[in-house]
Amino acid sequence: MPSAPKRLRVAICGAGIGGLTLAVALSQYPDIEVEVFEGATTLSEVGAGIGIFPRPWKIIRMLGLERDLLMACEMKPTEGPVSAFNIRKSDQRAGFIFTTLITKGMMMQFHRADFQKILLAHLPKSCRVNCSKRLRTYTNRPSSPTELVFEDGTRAVCDVLIGADGLKSAVRRTLLTERANWMQAQGRWQEAADIGACIEPSWSGTIAYRSLIPAERLRATAPGHPVLTTPTMYLGKHGYLIAYPISHGKLINFVAFKCRHDLEHTEFAGAWVGPGDKSQFADLFAHWEPEAQALLHCVEKPLRWAVHTVRPLRSFVCGPTALMGDAAHAMTPHQGSGAGQAIEDAYILATVLGHPSTTRETVPRALRIFDEIRRPVAAGVAEGSRVNGQYFSLAVEGVDFDRYSGKQLWDKLQGMHAEVVKNWEWTWTTSVDGMMKTALRMLEAPI
Repeated sequence: MPSAPKRLRVAICGAGIGGLTLAVALSQYPDIEVEVFEGATTLSEVGAGIGIFPRPWKIIRMLGLERDLLMACEMKPTEGPVSAFNIRKSDQRAGFIFTTLITKGMMMQFHRADFQKILLAHLPKSCRVNCSKRLRTYTNRPSSPTELVFEDGTRAVCDVLIGADGLKSAVRRTLLTERANWMQAQGRWQEAADIGACIEPSWSGTIAYRSLIPAERLRATAPGHPVLTTPTMYLGKHGYLIAYPISHGKLINFVAFKCRHDLEHTEFAGAWVGPGDKSQFADLFAHWEPEAQALLHCVEKPLRWAVHTVRPLRSFVCGPTALMGDAAHAMTPHQGSGAGQAIEDAYILATVLGHPSTTRETVPRALRIFDEIRRPVAAGVAEGSRVNGQYFSLAVEGVDFDRYSGKQLWDKLQGMHAEVVKNWEWTWTTSVDGMMKTALRMLEAPI
């Protein structure tokens, strides 16, 4: 017998953490057909380590991914207070720990490629994943399916299009261009200009140099180095280092940040992502403490990443199309929450699309509910991450740390840490439960 027609056909552009998590979440609904389109020729994640705080980890558990992910991780989740990072002031010859970030529940740390492989393993065979399908544009027509046009000239149709295609999202470009053009046609020139300014990503003023250091190399250079077992942040003026063990302790995820906050929203010259060289950032850290120098000594062939973000959008949705993850709210990495926010997007999107009230006719309503719930949260996280980046590079307004020593310096650092905690504690003091209840209440309200 022929199979029953599907309630919805969902096309996901992008097979990163967010897009694949959405595909896994939608696989719970057998009457939804899911197809993933990925621009790369193969499914390989760019980047190294990612961290997942307790709030998105609850979603991981609800999706049945916890067991397999824990097998790829040297950590075990806990719900009590844990030491997440030792934090040092390091831009001097004798650095020192001035605080430890204590979280309620552990930040789970993974190799990004391991995370992606597990998501792929949990996709049902009915979910098709297509590589070498980079979206060029799409067209929405009333009472007709959305038509996708790819760079290779092929086409596809769907009832719902989800742009999970990252920082340089083609879905975002088409969505915002159409909206800006409509605003111009209405004579709303300033609104059109504001929307147009969000189409292309914006440089944050920060460059990150990322590397995976074999633990054996670090152990040979500095036996007993704290980072072999303890995640650590090394803070200083104009930049900072972060390092922690992943892959069962076999690798150290390392990132060096060079921060020029005065260059935020200026244009970055050169390739945004590509091979880097230690000489490009070593000078900034040359006078830092020995513990930081040992890490820098072990770095080979770093990836240079000019950190770009997406300016706050007025909406993530338009008709039967929605943006999620970096396509909607690419943020700086200074709260370690970019992947977690994509996971939250995915789960709420799956909730509103999977609800029995969502049909081809009511998809725009369901997506508006997603937008109303998720956009304010993601915007707040993005701003908090931006401010954290200033704190971690000791760019605190009205405070010149070079002017202080002894107890005065200690007190200033403690005050800064208190602000960091206040800015970050949402990751372990809140949960997704409220969002879920709100989504269901809105979906079940009379239209």
